[in-house]
Parts: sequence; structure tokens; C-alpha cells
Amino acid sequence: MTNKLAKRGLDLAKKGLLFQVVTALLVTVIAGAFGGAHSAVSAAAGALTSILPNIAFAAFAFRYAGASKNQLVARSFSQGSKLKLALTIILFVIAFKGLNATPLEIFLAFVITTASHGLAMFHYGTKQ
Repeated sequence: MTNKLAKRGLDLAKKGLLFQVVTALLVTVIAGAFGGAHSAVSAAAGALTSILPNIAFAAFAFRYAGASKNQLVARSFSQGSKLKLALTIILFVIAFKGLNATPLEIFLAFVITTASHGLAMFHYGTKQ
């Protein structure tokens, strides 16, 4: 029974992540076409900074389900949120320091990819 409760949310998260990955690929290809390889790497770094923390959050968020496990669900969401924030910070540091990527391209790709995830959640979440 608990698997059924979490399955809908997990399916929604998977659709959102898939939409986010497709958007990230498009942004990276467009950045590479207009700005070259360095722009593509910068855009990919920004997109991954959005995608990887969302994957980590989804893994934590849907570990438990059901009214009998409400404290585990709340704790898991809290841990997932903290991990998502920490991963986002770490990935931005890696992108800026390790890759010497272009800040504008990183942030644009991050914002576009993050917004696409939100739009996918809205679109797929309102469908029944």
C-alpha cells in the first residue's frame, strides 16, 4: 500500500527530471552552437548544478510513504532539502573554481533548467 502512495509522486519527479534533462541538453547545444565549446561546458555545468541536486532530493523525498511513517517522511524531506542546498553550493563552487566557466552562461543554464523543472511539475502535476 505504501508503495502506491509514493509511486505517483515518484512518477511525477521522474517526468520532471526527464524534462529538465532534455531542456539541459537543448541549452547546452544552443550555447555550444553560438559560443563554442567553452560556452557549452559552462552551460552544461549550470544545468548539472540544477539537475543533480534534484535527483538527490527525489531519492530522499520518496523513500517513505504513508500516514504511519509521517515522521520518517518529514525527516526524509528535510534531509533531502538540506542535501539539495549543499550539493547546489558545492556544484557552483566546482563550476566556478574547477572549470573556470563563464558565470553568465552558468547562471542562465541553471535558471532555465530549474524553471523547466518547475514548469514540468506544474504541467504534469495538474494532469490526472
